[in-house]
Amino acid sequence: MTKKTQTTPFDVAKYLKTPEDMAAYLEASIEESNGDATIVAMALGNIARAKGMSQVAYDTGLSRESLYKALSGERNPTLETVLKVVHALGLKLRAEAAFNASMAEERGASAS
Repeated sequence: MTKKTQTTPFDVAKYLKTPEDMAAYLEASIEESNGDATIVAMALGNIARAKGMSQVAYDTGLSRESLYKALSGERNPTLETVLKVVHALGLKLRAEAAFNASMAEERGASAS
């Protein structure tokens, strides 16, 4: 007789305990999204659940229901919603130059 292995669904929110964990997860999600905003929205939703959706809703001035919908990964939230959520989570979004070899070649060609 074989013993059945019991599994439970993986919930990343259980592992997002510190602001550093949350920031690293969001950064990785942005990098891996390949421009798919729903992946970033889902990551924000997972972080919001880890922090407490009720508190995030209060801090953003949005309803819990609208946050769940916006951050479900089934829709693209507005930039305004994303910025409110990021701020409420105590995180910052920042831009960084994406400088690579092809950009260097383009700059070299245009400088001539």
